[in-house]
Amino acid sequence: MKAFRVTGTYADPRKRQSFSIEVSAENEDACREKTLSTLGSKHRLKRWEIDITEIVELSPDQVTNHVVKYDIEA
Repeated sequence: MKAFRVTGTYADPRKRQSFSIEVSAENEDACREKTLSTLGSKHRLKRWEIDITEIVELSPDQVTNHVVKYDIEA
């Protein structure tokens, strides 16, 4: 598993809301799918409402989310 930081925006009823989340996945495509799935379920968004602008692979010492840190070390 690798750690990624995903940044982008999604459509909020009043404005565009920016986000930055850390995700653990095998590759960038899996990371993109996991991000779309997670944001869609938490905020009731469609995939077309989410714009991913950047996906950056993180080293283990850059990870701040304890769940992601556990996933990449296991």
